[in-house]
Amino acid sequence: MTGTLGLIRLYLRKDRVVLPLWVLVIGLVPLLYAVSFRGLYPAATDRETFFEATARTPAELAMVGPIFGSDLGALVTWRAGILLTLAPLAAILTVVRHTRAEEDAGRTELMGSTAVGRRAALSAAILVAVGGVASTAVIASVSLLATGFAVLGSLAFGLGIAAVGAVFAGFAAVAAQIASGARLARGFALSVLALAFAARAVGDAGSGTLSWLSPIGWSAQLRPFADERWWVLLVPLVATALTVTAAFVLAGERDLGSGLVAERRGPATASASLGGVFGLAWRGHRGSLVAWTVGLGSIALVLGSAADGVGGQLGSSAAITDALDKFGGTSLVQSFLATAISILGIGAAAYSISSILRAHTEEDESIAESVLAGSVGRARWLSSHLVFAVFGPVVVMFVVGLAAGIAYGVAVGDVGSALPTVLGAALVQLPAIWVLTAAGTLLFGVAPRYSSAAWALLVGCVLLGQVGSVVGLPQFWLDLSPFTHLPHLPGGQVTTRPLVWLIVLAAVTGVLGTFAFRMRDLRS
Repeated sequence: MTGTLGLIRLYLRKDRVVLPLWVLVIGLVPLLYAVSFRGLYPAATDRETFFEATARTPAELAMVGPIFGSDLGALVTWRAGILLTLAPLAAILTVVRHTRAEEDAGRTELMGSTAVGRRAALSAAILVAVGGVASTAVIASVSLLATGFAVLGSLAFGLGIAAVGAVFAGFAAVAAQIASGARLARGFALSVLALAFAARAVGDAGSGTLSWLSPIGWSAQLRPFADERWWVLLVPLVATALTVTAAFVLAGERDLGSGLVAERRGPATASASLGGVFGLAWRGHRGSLVAWTVGLGSIALVLGSAADGVGGQLGSSAAITDALDKFGGTSLVQSFLATAISILGIGAAAYSISSILRAHTEEDESIAESVLAGSVGRARWLSSHLVFAVFGPVVVMFVVGLAAGIAYGVAVGDVGSALPTVLGAALVQLPAIWVLTAAGTLLFGVAPRYSSAAWALLVGCVLLGQVGSVVGLPQFWLDLSPFTHLPHLPGGQVTTRPLVWLIVLAAVTGVLGTFAFRMRDLRS
């Protein structure tokens, strides 16, 4: 364990931007929901109506989580149930980044040659990740307390976030020992998170039994603001102890830089699909494209099937009508669909940014240097990644519109008229997505060290579009997000001028980013 404190300081230094960002963003979400719900449902009868309608909507329970009462605190913590997935995601990425990714880059071996113990790096990574989710939990609890919510309920909700984050930090530590590289370790850990979410979703939509097989379900069963069940915390506590112990045991059974699961040998000859730089890019991008398409398409299917019952769930509050009108549509159902599709558009933008950042990763890992040493030009190599960053969202949003449109059409009994309008609402998100794609390309071309700042741009768009309009930010600030300039479909008017300007802006910015990449040196 020698050197653990020094490595913690090093990891905090490296995460001085990313870690505070996700801690604050995730931790302050309950405060935003608290302010929103208090304004939308001021009367107890409105909250009771919302609770009863939601409890009878399996799609909502599957997507968000179980709802246990009509108390304002119970409604807020139910709606903030997505944090029980976001906090583990942040913990997984943090642990893998400071374990397998450091080994892959050779930095762990370099530090290990000094007076640093074999278990120090793993210990420091786990402590940083758990400290991050604990900080998130504290901010979430304090924000609820500051808005007048009960102490025990606020504490239970914060502990639930900390518990599920710690469990998945342990899972990520185990995955880092099993996998032969950082990419595979992320895949293992995120697969466990996806299975946990699926088990929780299926269980909550049904009898609830299957939810007890999911760490996400354990935290939900704490029931904040609804007769808290503190004994449930013992389950994630035991699971965390077991996974962390297993990680340390497995770490002692493998060689540095290798995994317990050996990397498979590839075929002796490459298939035709790998011929050329675009075939190589397809090999690297196809898994994430399929995963994002299936994931967002599944969410769209759930949202489309739930849209027809949104009127009964939301009730007739004037505040609700005013809030949803800001997102477009001439009815509550159309406003709900417009809001849901815009959120899924944010998800497609996240996929696009991850595709651009893959080029940054290949440059850091010297893969780009090997490819560019041959007859492949820089613009052609970058274009092989841009193809997926630009046209991948087209595939994703087409599937989103198809899934939501068919599900909504089946619910209302008119697929023929519902499908084209919902599909159009999904595809119209593309110009704004491409602006973020181009911004990521420009960052990669001009300042590759700060390429990950593209995620900050995406977070800013989320805060401006989904929160800013509700809390009443001036229009100047809202206009900074490209999603603000999109027509609000279904139900709104389509104006081509903003769409054309967004496409032109994206094209010019993307060309500038490509030109800048051609002019600069590769990172060594």
